[in-house]
Amino acid sequence: MKFESLVPFLLVLLVSMARNQAIAGGYHPIKNINDPYIIGIAHFAITEYNKRGAGAKLEFMKVIKGELEYVQGINYRLNLSANDGSTSNNYEALVLDEPVKYSRNLISFKPLHA
Repeated sequence: MKFESLVPFLLVLLVSMARNQAIAGGYHPIKNINDPYIIGIAHFAITEYNKRGAGAKLEFMKVIKGELEYVQGINYRLNLSANDGSTSNNYEALVLDEPVKYSRNLISFKPLHA
């Protein structure tokens, strides 16, 4: 194989390695916060919070901002808006999603203060 034909292959390999390094560790912004999968995770977070909370009756409104982190699954940190029947407030939800195990777990859910 000629050296000239190896150059494009090596370039693609290096770019691929660089992208994988950038993904590992730390949170990265979610580009499409209106993706149905992200909306589903937000609904899950609110449903779980309502189950755990004493008398909580939050209703999902929208995702404001989202980040993800690759771990033994994916951590989703979502800032979302929810209505409690009379007022709308913003919350931060942290959900561990493990699609291989068909598992989701609400790690934390707390109000965001301005």
